[in-house]
Amino acid sequence: MIAEILAVEDRRRRALIDVDLDTLDELFDDSLVHIHAPGVTHTKAQLLEHTATRRAYLDIVRGELTVRVFGDVAVVTGPITNRLRTSSGGERTLAGVATQVLHRSPGGGWRFVSFQMTPYGEQAWPSLPSEKESA
Repeated sequence: MIAEILAVEDRRRRALIDVDLDTLDELFDDSLVHIHAPGVTHTKAQLLEHTATRRAYLDIVRGELTVRVFGDVAVVTGPITNRLRTSSGGERTLAGVATQVLHRSPGGGWRFVSFQMTPYGEQAWPSLPSEKESA
């Protein structure tokens, strides 16, 4: 089952790069919530339109993914690096961690219901005192 879910993620990745809207329509549940790295949130229809008009994805590389399955729901987490076309015609790379939620449809296929990417950044956590300092 994990291999099947990873194959669905690979299809999603490839379809975004190729702007294959038919495949994306098949893979995205109608209830999809897609949260981009800067916090912009799209529904399925908005994401398909955004993908068609922006054609932003030049490459998407995933690192080692953790897949947890809970009945008909799967949660996939792990690193992602997007090579993107900018609106000015240049390129930029954005790397971080993505969390994806998939649901198995009654027909048995997995569909994405949620995606959120958090870019890597400096941790804003305060330093914790060592044991000696807190004793």
